[in-house]
Amino acid sequence: MGEAPSDGTSGGSRYLPIAEHGLIGDLRSVALVGTDGTIDWYCCGAFDAPSVFASILDAERGGSFRLSAAGPAKTKQFYFPDTNVLITRFFTEDGVGEVQDFMPIRGESVEAERHRLIRRVVCVRGSVVFRVRVAPRFDFGAQEHTLRMDGDVAVFESPALSLALTATVPLEPDGPDAQAEFKLAEGESAVFALDQVGGDVSPRRCPRMEAEEQFDATVKYWRRWLSQSRYRGRWREMVHRSALTLKLLTYAPTGAIVAAPTTSLPEQPGGERNWDYRYVWVRDAAFCVYALLRLGFTSEAEAFMNFVTRHISPGDGHASGPLQIMYGIDGRTDLTECELGHLEGHEGSAPVRVGNAAAEQLQLDIYGALIDSIYLYDKWARPISSAQWDDVCALVDWVCEHWDQPDEGIWETRGGRKNFLYSRLMCWVAIERAIRMANRRGLPADLPRWQACRDTIYRRIHSRGWSEKRQAFTQYEDGEVLDAAVLMMPLTKFIAPTDPKWLSTLDALTDELVSDSLVYRYDPEASPDGLRGDEGTFSICSYWYVEAMVHAGRVDEARLAFEKMLTYANHLGLYAEEISHTGEQQGNFPQAFTHLALISAAFNLDRALG
Repeated sequence: MGEAPSDGTSGGSRYLPIAEHGLIGDLRSVALVGTDGTIDWYCCGAFDAPSVFASILDAERGGSFRLSAAGPAKTKQFYFPDTNVLITRFFTEDGVGEVQDFMPIRGESVEAERHRLIRRVVCVRGSVVFRVRVAPRFDFGAQEHTLRMDGDVAVFESPALSLALTATVPLEPDGPDAQAEFKLAEGESAVFALDQVGGDVSPRRCPRMEAEEQFDATVKYWRRWLSQSRYRGRWREMVHRSALTLKLLTYAPTGAIVAAPTTSLPEQPGGERNWDYRYVWVRDAAFCVYALLRLGFTSEAEAFMNFVTRHISPGDGHASGPLQIMYGIDGRTDLTECELGHLEGHEGSAPVRVGNAAAEQLQLDIYGALIDSIYLYDKWARPISSAQWDDVCALVDWVCEHWDQPDEGIWETRGGRKNFLYSRLMCWVAIERAIRMANRRGLPADLPRWQACRDTIYRRIHSRGWSEKRQAFTQYEDGEVLDAAVLMMPLTKFIAPTDPKWLSTLDALTDELVSDSLVYRYDPEASPDGLRGDEGTFSICSYWYVEAMVHAGRVDEARLAFEKMLTYANHLGLYAEEISHTGEQQGNFPQAFTHLALISAAFNLDRALG
């Protein structure tokens, strides 16, 4: 692994598999660290900033921060317990060394703009020779940069961004890159710190003592945060890893929650299903709020509610509704999609995309997800304000006017709009949860109109979303295609989980879309989605399936399916969006959708098992 093919063509041997990575971050951005010690993805300062290291998308032109044992070594990677501090261990003939990767969590001070990334190297047994090479490639590899050595500090300068690398070992220039080779004996350490510099932030060294203090402070931050969790169930380690991962996907300055921190990791190697997920999907973020509230993390829910109030209130207006389906982490609405033709893509999977044209789609289900999260926040965390209630009323009134139209649906198909059942279902949820809030708190609302519309949607789903031929609820009205999104019907309390029509649907889904507990979204051949190629099973659907079986009373089957799903996580308990036919992680990584669904499934399965 890590060697280029002899013929020089693109191939998988130049790329670590997607699952062979861990994640570190500072609540502004993240870095992916491979099991070989290479940082091959990092966007400095913000999730959706241009990349500095992106060799996960192009082994030659993407840029990387390589740090590993100089000779042959076996590696193991793990998180320092109950934290997002990542340890990569190298086992060599002469000794054992480890790289401790972390990003200090800063407040709103000037130091927060440093966006410091620390790599602390320690020899724990014998002696180990390490080799490091820092090769940034700014703006997704499109911008040239120069290297200036300022004493023992390497300053990488590009037109838009400058980075400073400080080290406790001598650095040598190699063209525009910096490198070093050094030997550590047992108990010795070395430190590398990469900072964004410019403006009020100047290069600043990171001596060993400071690195150790920052390590301790970062460990304490994550443990203090995780101690708020109320989960005490059977799968505590996996649930808490999922919670820590969701926290890493939050953008502290605004309260935004991104769907995933990467772009264009392929859903199918060599295919075109490569998307930029570094934005705030209303649906994904709302579901995240639900999962975090479940565990007792109310401050993250409050921060997202503030983001909603500031940036996506219904007064803004938009061609496809009062809300877009996604926003930038700063609340911006322009997410123009373009292709970066100079990058070959992970394992040659082009195109590499930045921005996301799906922002212009109509997806009616987002209203249900958002209002359900507001309802839960109002119930479990803090009562919403009168101004927020006015926004909810405006959204519900819009849903009452527009629910009866085709849209692109939850799966963002690019094959034309349809009357998707899931979209209808979540419109029902939007109205029903608003009615609950109004009744519980005595809030003003046009209840007769809302109730009439809610009941109309209910009857419409039962009359036109049900197929007598398939004896199942279907993907879209008057159709016969199955879709795993309907697993949400009992989870949203639309239908009783033991209703004969639902149990028949669950059996049909099991027969057609489930493979060894893994669940496909739908059959692209039966329901063309406008894209070439196949896809793997969709991990959020697999956890929805577990939860649906729990509610249906099939608890033993649910537990087996849940335990099987856990075996598909990577070595750190992380998941991408999909799982391939051979069990490999596919798509952007890690995926918020999967981790929030794991939390919900574990919570409900635990409760059912008693």
